[in-house]
Amino acid sequence: MAIQRDQIIQTAFRLLDEEGLDGMTLRKLACGLGVRAPSLYWHFKGKRALLDAMADALLADVALAIPPGQPWRATLHQVAAELRRAFKRRRDGARVYAGSYVAGTHVLRTGEALTRAFVDAGAIPAFAAGAGLHVMYYVLGFVIEEQALPAYADEAEQIRSAFLEMARAQFPCLWAARNALVELDEPTFDARFREGLELLFDGVELRLARAAGGAG
Repeated sequence: MAIQRDQIIQTAFRLLDEEGLDGMTLRKLACGLGVRAPSLYWHFKGKRALLDAMADALLADVALAIPPGQPWRATLHQVAAELRRAFKRRRDGARVYAGSYVAGTHVLRTGEALTRAFVDAGAIPAFAAGAGLHVMYYVLGFVIEEQALPAYADEAEQIRSAFLEMARAQFPCLWAARNALVELDEPTFDARFREGLELLFDGVELRLARAAGGAG
């Protein structure tokens, strides 16, 4: 029986969870599907094309249910949180999406939601679309850091001790902020994620206010 495109993508996600992005190869994927590697090329020209399809699939549940009339900041927090969950749902999910350039339904729907929220804040579409990209870049970078952290789990205490020792001896501002920097648990990441978004939104709001003042 011929393999289907969606079957390939879902098997690729299972392989990704098992092997990580660096260990995921078309040869292993074909083996998992019980076919020869050339059979995959009927659907994807290469690994990059497969990753683009996976990137779009990652966003399948993002920006599907935005309440009508919701304030623009609430919408942006909602979409950003959904993006974060989507990337974290798969091993190396953020790395799969990073660098992908695909005009897929889920990607464009998410981009539209981010752009429209900034338009609702008073931005022109070109500025709004750029601001939406910055939100995406922020979420990607944040999750890449989150997903990389477990690799340092065995060294966490040594790293923390080295940081405190060097900060106390040489870096006074970091030493003063040490308690905020050494906590790496989930609640801390959640709070940092929201704070970073708020800083970005404050900047956009200030830029829009300045533009409105200049126009007046």
